[in-house]
Amino acid sequence: MQSVKYFNTTGRCREELHYMLPPEPRLPEARKYIERGFYFVVHAPRQSGKTTVLETLARNLNAEGKYAAVWFSCEQARIAQTVEAAESQLLELLAKAAERQIAPECRPPCPWPDARPGNRLYEGLRAWAIRCPLPLVLFFDEVDSLQGDILISVLSQLRNGYQSEEREEFPYSVILCGMRDVRDYKAVSGGDPNRLGTSSPFNIKVASLRLADFTHAQVAELYEQHTEATGQKFSPEAVQRAFEASQGQPWLVNALACEVVDEMRVPVSEPVTDEHMDEAVERLIVARATHLDSLVTRLHEPRVKRIIEPMLAGTETTADPAYDEDLSYVRDLGLIGSGRYIQIANPIYQEVIARVLTGHVESNINVDPRSFITPQGHLNFHKLLEEFLGFWRLNGEILARQQTYSEAACQLVFMGWLHRVVNGGGLIDREYAVGQGRIDLLVRWPLPDRAEQWEAIELKVHRPGRPDPLPQGLAQLDGYLDRLGLSQGTLVVFDQRCEPPSLTETSSPSGRTITLLRI
Repeated sequence: MQSVKYFNTTGRCREELHYMLPPEPRLPEARKYIERGFYFVVHAPRQSGKTTVLETLARNLNAEGKYAAVWFSCEQARIAQTVEAAESQLLELLAKAAERQIAPECRPPCPWPDARPGNRLYEGLRAWAIRCPLPLVLFFDEVDSLQGDILISVLSQLRNGYQSEEREEFPYSVILCGMRDVRDYKAVSGGDPNRLGTSSPFNIKVASLRLADFTHAQVAELYEQHTEATGQKFSPEAVQRAFEASQGQPWLVNALACEVVDEMRVPVSEPVTDEHMDEAVERLIVARATHLDSLVTRLHEPRVKRIIEPMLAGTETTADPAYDEDLSYVRDLGLIGSGRYIQIANPIYQEVIARVLTGHVESNINVDPRSFITPQGHLNFHKLLEEFLGFWRLNGEILARQQTYSEAACQLVFMGWLHRVVNGGGLIDREYAVGQGRIDLLVRWPLPDRAEQWEAIELKVHRPGRPDPLPQGLAQLDGYLDRLGLSQGTLVVFDQRCEPPSLTETSSPSGRTITLLRI
């Protein structure tokens, strides 16, 4: 009896084991570029399906009989200390991959031809292309795992082969694949673009293709495979919730479904609902699996901090040329989206980032969350604000000074307090992006009658020498409340001019009741 497939969250997908979308359509331009003999780049964040797509494409090309296509990973060569050692390792990896993937008459020469270090890869690929009766297509996966002079040498040898007069005596098409675009290889090679002469020795590339995240329709298609195999349906609301939380990031899409099916074990006889998916989102955030941990460990890299901190602080970015380079780097990591606005790639990443950066604050908060719940099961939000005011007077400035993200320290202290009180009972939705000038928070507290209590908060900072943000904050909060359909909200202004703290009530431009906390 054939076992039921499952949602994959580790390694590349296999059609016989995993629910998966057809890989090749996720990179539609690739085949056209290969047919034209182009050299090009494919990049996407980790665990986006790059390897699955490339392996499938190589397999399909070989099955059609027009090309000899070989996929291999450069990662094992990353430990090489010299160009000569790296060349030997890469050629060995290529030979082993060719033995598994293509016919004997298409495989490389054995042994590889002798050549001086720094030219061995070029001579080896040239000899292979001459020997192979079919056009040779090579996929260099994880190429950005190579470092320094080794990476420069590999790219330079590929460029030399592409530009040589005997172009037909070199691989027909080469695809470099990694987490970053080729323009960022200068950072991998040592950080100084002048060492490369151009943006890269691989400047003969025709294009850089980014593997896209799943669309809503593709998420539904993937989950439908589980329905067809088991009979268990994902409700439209559950699919929508999964897409909203993940924004189609492939690993997250699979991880959410895996959490519901394998960890929460929702019975097959029951449909998966948006409530199940809400729980799966929270469990994934709390568990902080390897995929999420690998992202948050980068938060204290200077290049990453320069992009994330203005989002949390609500400040404008500077017109610094290095900022654009950092922005491209953080985009390629998958931490921020590829759209017009600079914002965290999806709500799950957004929540994980906030919790990681507020973890130190939370550990210093000694309150009982149950003391904020009324006998009727409501969250006493006014008490939450009053007690935060007292907490800030005693501890706020000290904790703020301890924050690595100093520009956003006040906001992070408040979010840490809020999460300490709400955690385990309700949920917090966060919205922050570069240039917004604020952070919007929505507390969703479940009530006994299955309804929810919603509390909307906006955070702003009054910095010395700057205009009072109150009028703008009230207008912005009005828009946020209008979008949520709420008649009241809370505006928190962190006043850095040493004004006395206060908790008062005011009105928004449209007449909504606003609780104003100035601290």
